[in-house]
Amino acid sequence: MPTLAYLGPQGTFAEQAAHALDPAADLVSATSVTAAIDAVRAGEVDGACVPVENSVEGSVPATLDSLAEAEPVVAVAEHVLPIRFSVLVRPGTAPGGVRTVATHPHAAAQVRRWIAEHLPAATTVLTTSTSAAAVAVVDGNADAAVCAPVAAAHYALHELATGVHDIGDAETRFLLLRRPGTLPARTGTDRTSLVAVAADRPGALLEVLAEFALRSINLTRIESRPMKGRLGEYRFFLDCDGHVTDPAVGDALAELHRRCHSVRFLGSYPRTGSPGTGPDPAGFAAAQDWLAAVRGGRGA
Repeated sequence: MPTLAYLGPQGTFAEQAAHALDPAADLVSATSVTAAIDAVRAGEVDGACVPVENSVEGSVPATLDSLAEAEPVVAVAEHVLPIRFSVLVRPGTAPGGVRTVATHPHAAAQVRRWIAEHLPAATTVLTTSTSAAAVAVVDGNADAAVCAPVAAAHYALHELATGVHDIGDAETRFLLLRRPGTLPARTGTDRTSLVAVAADRPGALLEVLAEFALRSINLTRIESRPMKGRLGEYRFFLDCDGHVTDPAVGDALAELHRRCHSVRFLGSYPRTGSPGTGPDPAGFAAAQDWLAAVRGGRGA
């Protein structure tokens, strides 16, 4: 049975996503996103389920930094999970008795206005995960926890409120990471992820973007993260529609490898949600055939 690490303890959204990505896996709780990914690198588990971006709060820095550093791991699947929070308390706790609310920083940012309106006397205490917040309530270190609804059953807590949010319809995208190996087969509705360090010269970032635009490859995400300890230098994380085996995508990545200081491939995997606008493999192949014919003196 495969083993998957996730940000624990039990009852987190990451655990739910891990179940969805591999229902047959034996799940192993990790104390942090970085610890989960490092367990994959060390061969202690077969994979890890980690959050990469949220529709309200954006990307998860710990995930991006870990993907860019140390030994490579690659994404082989993704899962988008709707995020619905509950406020959990010990049985018998009334709203007026809540003075401290524990939760993960990403969750805190998504319920800040709700807490200010409904629990105005409460102070927010940050924890390593939403389930760690539930444990804090059980241990008496917090009066309430903002976490996944399933945590109520795990920790025998009472739901003071459900469907808690500042912005409705929030979603978090999770990646299933493994050590490098055989790539997932192309499906036609894929996503490719990579991280690049562009050359330090005028127009370098434009050159990176142009490699995708010239091949009609849709970039769905681009963002920068600072290089640790090197002020003013950045890595660029990119997602695009398509699979590395698509001729256009492969050609673009090869050109980036030539132009950039470094490029790390983070995976090609089936995308969830809308099918996207991937490259046209047939059109690209036809163009390559035409070029080969011209070079061989067989066409014009």
